[in-house]
Amino acid sequence: MLDVLIRNGQVVTPQAVGLMDVGIQGEHIVAVGQPGTLSGEVTRVIDASGKIVIPGGIEPHAHIGIPVPPDWTGHADVMTQPPEAASRAAAFGGVTTIIDFTGDLSRPALSGQRRRPVLETLDRRRAVFRDHCYTDFAFHYIIAGRAAGHAIGQIREALEEGVGSFKIFTTMEIRVPYGHLFGIFSEVAKHGGMMAVHAEDDEIVSYMTDTLKREGRAQAHNIHLVHNNMSEDIAFRTVIRLAKYAGVGLYFVHTTAKEGVAAIAEARAQGQPVYGEALHHYLEFTCEDYKKPGGTAIHTYPAIKYADDRDALLAGLMDGRLATTATDEYTTFKGPKLFGDTIETVCGGHNGIETRLPVAFTKFVAERNMPLQRFAEITSTNAAKLLGLYPQKGVIQPGSDADIVLFDPDLHKTLSLSDLHAASDYSIWDGYRCQGYPVLTMLRGKVIVEDGKLVGSERDGRWVKRRVENSVLARPTV
Repeated sequence: MLDVLIRNGQVVTPQAVGLMDVGIQGEHIVAVGQPGTLSGEVTRVIDASGKIVIPGGIEPHAHIGIPVPPDWTGHADVMTQPPEAASRAAAFGGVTTIIDFTGDLSRPALSGQRRRPVLETLDRRRAVFRDHCYTDFAFHYIIAGRAAGHAIGQIREALEEGVGSFKIFTTMEIRVPYGHLFGIFSEVAKHGGMMAVHAEDDEIVSYMTDTLKREGRAQAHNIHLVHNNMSEDIAFRTVIRLAKYAGVGLYFVHTTAKEGVAAIAEARAQGQPVYGEALHHYLEFTCEDYKKPGGTAIHTYPAIKYADDRDALLAGLMDGRLATTATDEYTTFKGPKLFGDTIETVCGGHNGIETRLPVAFTKFVAERNMPLQRFAEITSTNAAKLLGLYPQKGVIQPGSDADIVLFDPDLHKTLSLSDLHAASDYSIWDGYRCQGYPVLTMLRGKVIVEDGKLVGSERDGRWVKRRVENSVLARPTV
């Protein structure tokens, strides 16, 4: 007996794309077969005629329910939107798993606070999401500052608990010095984790900040001159070299420049397990958009760059040099978002977790004829593989979680703030014309969004343990 039968959809699996039926029992997919071959009693039949059936989207990079720096907002109590709102928006956008962050978020080395043990920090963060999330969730663990001595002894413990990946910064006051970074890389490699890296050259960022201030060019619309192409080039290549010595796998978050794409491609060509992520608004906007009224609403650190950088990101996702799309979800309201008007105070992040799949489908499938299997890879499968969720997540096959999205390729929709579901009063995608849109989202066999209505519960989401496969860490596999 099947609990759910999805019938007559164009199903996207790693092996094929075609008209197939998907059988679900409990929380899992139990069968994928030709139309009409899955027989027997069925509690519910979902007719997917005319729809594409894809694995639920995985958001690999989100910042939910955390404090926003007061320098960006003018206030000390601004938070990004909470899990209820972010996961609600995600569900409407066809996302069924969110990977957020825990760790040294309070910058204890600067504030004088005691560094909590890793598992205690993880438990505190899980409690924020538990019973407040419509989707499943997991966390990268952030290691900040001169933290090697504190963190290294607990990396194995965190990996055994199911964290799967660690994040570091090479710029800002939470940057990890290269010596400490090598120690972290080595320990993560030893125990089979993935390193997620925000890579910019801190000295270039600092120098350009001072230079623009001295020259009277410190307006926010010049932020791309601070967080520039040269900074990404140098930082990516330095981190790649350190990772080679340590033998660790790298996942570069928010690749922004053609230089970053080139550095990743060169490392991969030499057999190094290096992977890149592009944010979906970096595929549309350029630094020229910063100059428009309210233009810094599009800003996410590092800065959006030039048209040829945008084109390199699009090409990299098409041909495989880059692996995933993400949002760097960081939703506030418009007032705090646009408060900062200098290169030091412009607020990062935007309201984006709901729009990634339809924007990516429009950019890649509708406009560039990307194969549907590749579309599933850049929105779900590759993130699952690289970050330790596969094959539980990210694929339609027997044994996997029944995280499934019905996507209507013929639904043309002009995005409007009134149609979105985040806790925000602006969207940088307002007015964007999409070709194709998710119309049903299922989490572990339960429909949570259908026909534009939320039918799931904020208690549906669970924390998911992760473990990255050794093959992903040994050589470039996606």
